[in-house]
Amino acid sequence: MNERPHISLSQQASPTFGHPLDPLTAEELVKAASILRTHFDFGPALLFETIELLEPAKDVVRAFAAGMPIERRARFTVHKRGSTGLWRGRLDLGTGTITKVEFLADARPMISPEEFMMIEDVAKADPRFQEAIRRRGIENMAYVCVDPWSAGNFSVPGEENKRLAHTFVWLRMSDLDNYYAHPVEGLNVVVDVDKLEVLRVDDHSAASGTFVPVPETLINYDAELLTDFRKPLKPLDVVQSEGPSFTLEGNKLTWDNWDVRISFNGREGLVLQQVGYTVDGLRRPILYRVSMAEMVVPYGNPDGVHYRKNVFDSGEYGFGKLVNSLALGCDCLGHIHYMDVVLPDMMGNPRLIPSAICIHEEDAGLAWKHFDFRSERTETRRMRRLVVSSITTVGNYEYCCYWYLFQDGTIEFEMKATGVINTTACIPGTEQKYGTEVAPGLVGHIHQHVFCMRLDMEVDGPDNTVVECDTVAPPMGPENPMGNAFYLEQTPLTSELKARRRVDFEKSRYWKITNPNVRNWVGKPTAYKLETPSAIPAYTHPDGPSGRRGGFVYNHLWVTPYDPEERFPAGEYMNHSTGAEGLPAWTEKDRPTDNTDIVVWHSFGLHHIPRVEDHPVQPCVLCGFKLMPVGFFNGNPLINLPPETNKASKSNTQGSSCCHS
Repeated sequence: MNERPHISLSQQASPTFGHPLDPLTAEELVKAASILRTHFDFGPALLFETIELLEPAKDVVRAFAAGMPIERRARFTVHKRGSTGLWRGRLDLGTGTITKVEFLADARPMISPEEFMMIEDVAKADPRFQEAIRRRGIENMAYVCVDPWSAGNFSVPGEENKRLAHTFVWLRMSDLDNYYAHPVEGLNVVVDVDKLEVLRVDDHSAASGTFVPVPETLINYDAELLTDFRKPLKPLDVVQSEGPSFTLEGNKLTWDNWDVRISFNGREGLVLQQVGYTVDGLRRPILYRVSMAEMVVPYGNPDGVHYRKNVFDSGEYGFGKLVNSLALGCDCLGHIHYMDVVLPDMMGNPRLIPSAICIHEEDAGLAWKHFDFRSERTETRRMRRLVVSSITTVGNYEYCCYWYLFQDGTIEFEMKATGVINTTACIPGTEQKYGTEVAPGLVGHIHQHVFCMRLDMEVDGPDNTVVECDTVAPPMGPENPMGNAFYLEQTPLTSELKARRRVDFEKSRYWKITNPNVRNWVGKPTAYKLETPSAIPAYTHPDGPSGRRGGFVYNHLWVTPYDPEERFPAGEYMNHSTGAEGLPAWTEKDRPTDNTDIVVWHSFGLHHIPRVEDHPVQPCVLCGFKLMPVGFFNGNPLINLPPETNKASKSNTQGSSCCHS
């Protein structure tokens, strides 16, 4: 329950693939790494950022039937220890050959999870850092914690053409102590990650000799350190005496009218593919592929070097690489099916993360209800939702990703953010313009979490159009004599520049993805509505170093024609990126987006002004979006839910026990 095991896969069994979209198996990863080691011949200096499935063309996938031959290909990104740049390419696992390779001298690979502790060790071994620690009266170097942050691109002299980590420092008081309660302010080490050398030790307090004191108050969360627990409530159990209602065949999940393929990779993490809903025996596609394609966490403090806190947790570290193993009865409650994940480590070896994906059912409350006061009859139906989830820990923060499929055809993504807020030290009681003093001498800075979802749509087929829907209230006059009129104004977004859009509260704006070629029973195009309750404004300036690299945050909606190489909204290689790639650059081409194969990009997130209550561990805060059918069905799709009463429910008072009487 307290640990997340990472198991090195050596002789463990690995599932075989049965579909073109199935992730690479352990055996395929071993074969791919072997091919690459032979080709590059760098010995142990060859490092692997990425080996992942090269997904086949859509027409190949759509035409696939069980038993047909499957050609398996992989994308790769590798680099050489001690040198800059990277090689990317493709290889054919069937023939064992590399089919494409190119060297990108200006691109930088991610910081790998295995490098986190290497960076700390290098920093702590540097005599300049040791002296800075001693100047602060800290004696036990073993309890010093150095967190590797991506360095960004801030035009700092001497940092050019390197792959760097810009670190921040904290201090433990004991083995299990929450070190984020004890920041060492004003001390940063810049590490050349390729050479594992300290480039610079910045002690911003050295000149004056005045240090912000390290907060020493113990503020812990580990169960072994806490002594006062509240009285537990009585058990609340989820019981499914006949087991779950979903089935999993390979990576294909089927539940009620839904079917979806589950995938996972080291950058995006959890991916849903070929999402469809069956109506009257006809399977209707909705999404071809959906994933969280990027995220950025900009901090709002310009003081010192805190402006460098602007991390792209997906593109700079690999969101999927940092996934947790989930624990039954803790992370997941009920009748659970777990899926393991296999990813390559930095040396190209398969690494098994057990129970990385959780699948289960939940009650989702009332589906619909009506009491007919004339007949005095009541009809009530309850609805369920299917949950597919994973949890990733990036340094101090946990990101809990939940996909919900509802029986009424709604698809929802919910991000639950928890973990420990990033902290720094202050003089207790001083005014904090850019943060909140959450404990004496301990500050949490204002920041945001901005996520970008890549929604490869196929509502009733591959050719779709996005329509913007605004509610308009005309002025009082001949057409609105009583001032009560308002109506829906619909505008197709027919090109990329027209589809750079933001939420407008005054117009109750939403967008729907329509299929102009398929009509419902009232003659309108079938569609899905994108509900955007978590759209937030961006506060980083688009001309600043951070804003230039994360241009996707400045619109809540982008629409592009499908291009298999346009995968990540801020570009393919984020580490030290310049901002030259991504959605702002792609959409300048102003390609048509009407009645064609489109990708919808939605940016949303959390605007986080820390509270005292957010420390030592932040309670979950939520954000997300929904895709809701609008004209997709001919009426309420839940009207045929069977009239059922939950027999396990018990009443402590008198009450009716029938939902349909």
